[in-house]
Amino acid sequence: MTDLNKLTLAEARDKLRAKEITSVELTEACLKAVDAADTLNAFVHKTPEIALQQAKAADARLAAGDAPAMCGLPVGIKDLFCTKGVASQAASRILEGFKPEYESTVTSKLFDAGSVMLGKLNMDEFAMGSSNETSVYGNAVNPWKVDDRQLTPGGSSGGSASAVAADLCLAATGTDTGGSIRQPCAFTGTVGIKPTYGRVSRWGIVAFASSLDQAGPMTKTVRDSAIMLGAMAGHDPKDSTSADLAVPDFEAMLTGDIRGKKIGIPKEYRLDGTPDEIVKLWDDGTAMLKDAGAQIVDISLPHTKYALPAYYVIAPAEASSNLARYDGVRYGRRAKLAAGDGITEMYEKTRAEGFGHEVQRRVMVGTYVLSAGFYDAYYNRARRVRALIKRDFDLAFEAGVDAILTPATPSAAFGLGEMSDEDPVKMYLNDVFTVTVNLAGLPGVSVPTGLDAQGLPLGLQLIGRPWEEGDLLNTAYALEQAAGFVAKPQRWW
Repeated sequence: MTDLNKLTLAEARDKLRAKEITSVELTEACLKAVDAADTLNAFVHKTPEIALQQAKAADARLAAGDAPAMCGLPVGIKDLFCTKGVASQAASRILEGFKPEYESTVTSKLFDAGSVMLGKLNMDEFAMGSSNETSVYGNAVNPWKVDDRQLTPGGSSGGSASAVAADLCLAATGTDTGGSIRQPCAFTGTVGIKPTYGRVSRWGIVAFASSLDQAGPMTKTVRDSAIMLGAMAGHDPKDSTSADLAVPDFEAMLTGDIRGKKIGIPKEYRLDGTPDEIVKLWDDGTAMLKDAGAQIVDISLPHTKYALPAYYVIAPAEASSNLARYDGVRYGRRAKLAAGDGITEMYEKTRAEGFGHEVQRRVMVGTYVLSAGFYDAYYNRARRVRALIKRDFDLAFEAGVDAILTPATPSAAFGLGEMSDEDPVKMYLNDVFTVTVNLAGLPGVSVPTGLDAQGLPLGLQLIGRPWEEGDLLNTAYALEQAAGFVAKPQRWW
């Protein structure tokens, strides 16, 4: 059987259990696809030996009848997750040559469930970016193409989104600090869920902004997201922010029945200058959910307009603290020193050549807002705004809203190099619909629901109640079925 790499997780799982295919066959098909797609620059560290070894072990488990849902399924791992003995660089020069001696909790859980790792995926350096243009490995490229331009797959999980959309792997891990799972999925016609903060362990994931970071699956369908999230989620005593809650069977909750559910439409997300295509997509999505039996209610999230400024104070502040550990002393890159250089010069030179411009910019902004004279004016004020944003959502949910429908991005994928380095704020505006979810710690999912006039995918975002990912995924499933999105990128790479 050819094109095994084009299967969804659910299809492949069922074929493996029915003994129609083996994990080794599935893995070999994906490895072949990965090797033929270097133009996309999605995989940056390939691990074929590990993959085949894991596939053989998975086949043995399947034969013995001891196989969880993810057993034997080939996935890609974002370069932010530490993987034992495999380069884990967070796409940064400063972590050159770093191979961890330990496994992140998420990858441990996936491997315990029998998943197969094809390799590590490209991303924005330290997850800072919305276009995958800040990576030390170079740009990841979107497999969707409508003219002679190369398009961004979004960021920071750009390599993950590109690999899933191009059928290089069946699914991938991503992380989302301000939209880094949902925005790339919207740009590539894939599904991505950012779980409730604390649902998935952050242990062993290189930190960007610890109170915002959350790992989640990036997949071809909503069902696949439910399957993979079930394997990734769970309490972890090694992560103090991990919630000690049982993980429900998310897949079993996908009935598609959303009759009587209240879907909120926030008026504050109708921003001036939003393209007509995005507005129409949102209106169409609203109509689809209404036709499926949901009740549509207008809601207000009054502090939404302060979300981006608050996010771009809190995230850089936490980044400046988290990235202080990269100093060239214990691991990673160390700058060459001149005679007479001391430890201060070593820190300065190592960090200057190890960090890219965007990371340097955010570390400097973060250090500034945490400095003695500005701590109250910026950082503490941003924290207060964050509490107000969370309160807005709490009030909406207390009023009986089950989920909130918004656009996922303000546009379709743009060309690489089109958002110039001169105005970083223009790039930051890509996160305008997604950052509120991270500030409030809520679950959010991006579902592909249409194409723009050029034929590029567009996604809608559903925001759910805390810890109710199963309910949120069921609403996403109803939207996915109504939208009937089946478009795939034409192969050009």
